[in-house]
Amino acid sequence: MYESNSGYDRGVNTFSPEGRLFQVEYAIKAIQLGSTAIGVKTSEGVVLAVEKRISSVLMEAASVEKVMEIDTHIGTAMSGLIADARTLVDHARIEAQNHRFAYNEPIRTEALAQATCDLMISFGESGKERKMSRPFGVALLLAGCDDTGSKLFFCDPSGTFVEYKAKAIGSGSEGAQQQLTEEFSESMTLAEAELLAVKTLKSVMEEKLSTENIEVAHVTPAGYVSIKGDALATLVDRIPI
Repeated sequence: MYESNSGYDRGVNTFSPEGRLFQVEYAIKAIQLGSTAIGVKTSEGVVLAVEKRISSVLMEAASVEKVMEIDTHIGTAMSGLIADARTLVDHARIEAQNHRFAYNEPIRTEALAQATCDLMISFGESGKERKMSRPFGVALLLAGCDDTGSKLFFCDPSGTFVEYKAKAIGSGSEGAQQQLTEEFSESMTLAEAELLAVKTLKSVMEEKLSTENIEVAHVTPAGYVSIKGDALATLVDRIPI
């Protein structure tokens, strides 16, 4: 990918003779270097679990945030450049609130995924509305519960969004996705999905699993909930050694 670009990677709107956009491919490569994030959908709700890389014992683990609430019924997990993710999350929050104000109802998860991906693809545009001069170097897992049921969408730097039953992104995504494929069941309960997500995350993490280096949240019809403190410690203790 890096040897045959012949200068076609200098512009974000320039296709190579093979029909490739190298800038987008480089952004996807940046995601593959990011921390692993996992989403699992059930009939009861959606679980998000993310690895937090703590690079120093002096770092406050609570300051590293990889799972965020967008609206009361939607959350997101991310992998890649977190600064880019904050821009997308802020945009998604505004879209969700604008929808509530205009229509007096919560936005559907799919509609929010589309609005977010519209911003992700805007790097190819010009003018004052342009937010970014390069592709966003981050991928998102959007989890929500709306009037259509539980939803899990994967959004990538190309502006593509796809719905999944279970999805892994980041550096450990290949091994994690294989484990999810083997162990996922559509009849799983929310508690079983939490166990599967954290167990899968543990299998691809380099560090020992602890409450300090993972983030877990779930979205149900009751709303978005971040699992912390004793509840997270109990979940970690349930994972087989």
